[in-house]
Formats: sequence, C-alpha cells, structure tokens
Amino acid sequence: MTASSGTHEPARRFDGRVAFITGGAAGFGLAFARELAERGASVVLADIDAAAAERSAAALAAAGHTVLPVRCDVAAEDTVDAAVARAVEHFGGIDILVNNAGRHLTRYNLPFQTLARDDVRELFDVNVMGVVNCSLAARPSMAARGGGSIINISSMASHIGTSPYAVSKLAVRGLTVAFATEFAPDNIRVNAISPGLMDTESAMADLPAELVRDIIDQRQLIHRQGRVADIVAALIYLCSAEGGFVTGETLKVTGGFPLYS
Repeated sequence: MTASSGTHEPARRFDGRVAFITGGAAGFGLAFARELAERGASVVLADIDAAAAERSAAALAAAGHTVLPVRCDVAAEDTVDAAVARAVEHFGGIDILVNNAGRHLTRYNLPFQTLARDDVRELFDVNVMGVVNCSLAARPSMAARGGGSIINISSMASHIGTSPYAVSKLAVRGLTVAFATEFAPDNIRVNAISPGLMDTESAMADLPAELVRDIIDQRQLIHRQGRVADIVAALIYLCSAEGGFVTGETLKVTGGFPLYS
C-alpha cells in the first residue's frame, strides 16, 4: 500500500520529472519509485542487483509506468557515473535523486572495536561515499534543468547511537547540510529523512521481538509501528512544491522517539 492509497487517483504533480532512486529494486526504494511513478514521474531503479532491478521495473512497466532499470554500485564512482549518464541519455535529465541504498543490518551496530575494519570500510563506502558519489554525479543534470531535489535516507540511530552504523547515518545528516549549502546556487534542495522503527521485512527479520515491543510501547510517543507509507509520504512532501522552502533539514519520522534530539 502506498502513501496515496484510497479511492482517488494521486495528483500527478511530478509529470515530466525524472527520479533516480538508489536501492530502487526493493523495500523503501521500490515504494518510493511506485509512488513517484503513480504521481507522474519517470523513475530510474538504480540497484547493485541488476536482475532484481529488471524484475521490479517490469512490474512497474506492466502497471503503466515509465521506468528504467540500471545497475549501480553506489560505492563505486565509475558505476554511479555510468548509471547517471544512462538515465540522462534515456530520459533527458534528472530532477529528483533519492539516496536510499545502504547497509543497515544489526551486524553494523557492534562497537567500532568489535567490528572488523573491512566491514567498517564497506559500511562507510556505501552509506557515506554512496551519497557523495550519487549527489555529485546527479548535480550537473539537475542544474541544467533549473534545479531539483535530493532526499537522503538517514536513520533514527543517527540521533541516539554511537555504533558504526549510527555514525554513518549521522554523516548522512552532515552531508545533507553540506550539499544543501553547496548546491543552493543551482536551485537544488537537499534534505534527509530519519525513519524510526518500520514494519519492513528486513527490519523485522533482523531485530529481536522484545526490542521491537519495547520501542513501540515504552519509547515511542505514538504506540504503533511505523509503516513504509509514513516514509513515502515524507519523501513526497520534501521533493514537492509544498516542501519548496525546506532545505538542509532532516525530518524524523519516528513516532516521537527520540523526541529530545
């Protein structure tokens, strides 16, 4: 179910716009792509799993949407540049970039002293350098089209944690401020979303049930689990005209946890 589910067709406010979504083959990325496509955008599913991107693109195309699957390893600058170039050649440019791809399993929530240095490096290559690589690659096309919107996916952990994962997502928030400042002359807005505990398959498979219950019942102010649709709605706001006066911000969608940071 998408953020616009209901009896009415979602307003096609993104007609003529192109959205490049990393990690677009599944999860949040595919949900973002589906909602943007339903609102008129052409979407690029950029994913390291080329076969999964092809399958998801076929499903979107069968629903009548305009979609391009591309292989993209966000940690590798050359594949990012190639994926962006292909999107620009195919659609004429990029208006929306969603930096969604990332490493997020609990294995990265170990202390720095415990996590192998190679794992730390891989985590930062994907979660941090991935945002750098994709943002810098997409900027020229966005600037040529008069501006655009970049949405980075951070995490609730960035507001409360000190693990390698939390620090990588804190860096994403820092990059959001840096790129909002640096890209402003090109009329490119840059914002981030920090999702809380969401009912995704990967999160539920990875987290102990007692921790999930504790967060919902004891730590959140809204005592239900977050839904993918909550994050989709935040993204639609931030990259639409309604969010046109917002840049450099991180929007927490966490049910009120942690409210103090």
